[in-house]
Amino acid sequence: MAAGGSGGGGARKSTTKIATATTKRKTQKPQNKSLDQQNLLALISTATSATHSFLSHHDLLLLPSQSLALESLLSSSSLLSLLQPSKPLSLPSLPSSSSPPPPPQQQQQQQQQCWFHRFLSATSSTDYDPRWSHFFHISKPSFSHLLSLLSPLLSTSLPSISPSYALAATLYRMAHAAPYKAVARRFGFSSGSAEACRAFYTVCKAVNEKLGDLFVFKADIDRIIVGFGWISLPNCCGVLGFGRFGVEGEVLGKNESVLVQALVDSEGRFLDVSAGWPSTMKADTILQQSKLYLGVEESRELLNGPRYELSDGNSVPQYILGESCFPLLPWLLTPYIRANEEDSFGSSEREFNSVHSRAMGLVGTAFGRLGARWQLLGKQWKEECVEFMPFVIVTGCLLHNFLIKCSEPMPDENVRCLRERKLPVPEGELDESAQRIRDVLASHLSRILGEIG
Repeated sequence: MAAGGSGGGGARKSTTKIATATTKRKTQKPQNKSLDQQNLLALISTATSATHSFLSHHDLLLLPSQSLALESLLSSSSLLSLLQPSKPLSLPSLPSSSSPPPPPQQQQQQQQQCWFHRFLSATSSTDYDPRWSHFFHISKPSFSHLLSLLSPLLSTSLPSISPSYALAATLYRMAHAAPYKAVARRFGFSSGSAEACRAFYTVCKAVNEKLGDLFVFKADIDRIIVGFGWISLPNCCGVLGFGRFGVEGEVLGKNESVLVQALVDSEGRFLDVSAGWPSTMKADTILQQSKLYLGVEESRELLNGPRYELSDGNSVPQYILGESCFPLLPWLLTPYIRANEEDSFGSSEREFNSVHSRAMGLVGTAFGRLGARWQLLGKQWKEECVEFMPFVIVTGCLLHNFLIKCSEPMPDENVRCLRERKLPVPEGELDESAQRIRDVLASHLSRILGEIG
């Protein structure tokens, strides 16, 4: 028993020592973990500081997509929260939107220290410095011309901001979908995002007021008809279709979007734009509420020119081509549709549909180029901004026409355009007069294209 009792005491002592050692190791773990976190935070802080320094010294050499991506990473809330225990990242501070505007002298000083001021100082004195196109998707001569048109309105509406800064900031946001905070930093807007937002919509309003006559459907009809004549469409005055623009959330319904009805000429100009329709609406309903429809059907101001005499003795009135979702009208010719799968098209119907399809591609190309140049229009818009979306889209279309007028090179149109979902074909009896006109034109196309072939 005594031997047994002596052995049990030794075991208890050993167990106590092991427990004590284990407790020490457990108490050391949090300290080691805390030390590892501090080291990690120090490394992250050093890396972000180096990145910020690189961005500050090379922002005139980086592409906007590169600098905006770096800024987004540097200012992300998750990264800043990690850095809070150590020295926080020193990013350019933005005044709150509620702060009063700074004195003019302070505002001028901030603008002289901003990115755009340095850009102006660094760019070549020649008119064709490529950096203008990289940063603003517009050449320096076209920028100067546009500025001369808008300056009187901007000087009155934005007395505390230079017209050139307001216009450049708007074009930068349109071109790269830059957030207002990034715009405010680059262009020295002392009141931050609120001032950048005000400048943006003021410039958009000025563009709509001064460039509105670039929707020149009625005034430029002769040039439009000649342009379509070169692609074998006599007396054609445009192609009518839709573009889709995405919206986040479910304000318009799940996976829905905003529709823009647009009439386009053979060179990709927007001749008439009706924006802001929910994609749940039928195409014929949208058409009947547009100014284009009222101008043709009610006031008779549009498409009332002379008929075109064809070589076979028939004639066709002025008309436009439209997607199959539109109703067939004497002035709006849609493609032939088979009633069922067993039906087959004749040669003239196939020829008409082929030419019609190529012409309708002009709408997709125009919207593709619009989104490629003005990337703000290609992003998913937030629900709270939907009411302003049509206004900005029309601004983009007017700027698109302005740059065509200035002979600016068009961007690559091979960009994602929300045109996957087709609108339904309208039901009901077809207009007999419209059918005759389409048949006459189809016969003409089949004959002349057959002769060429």
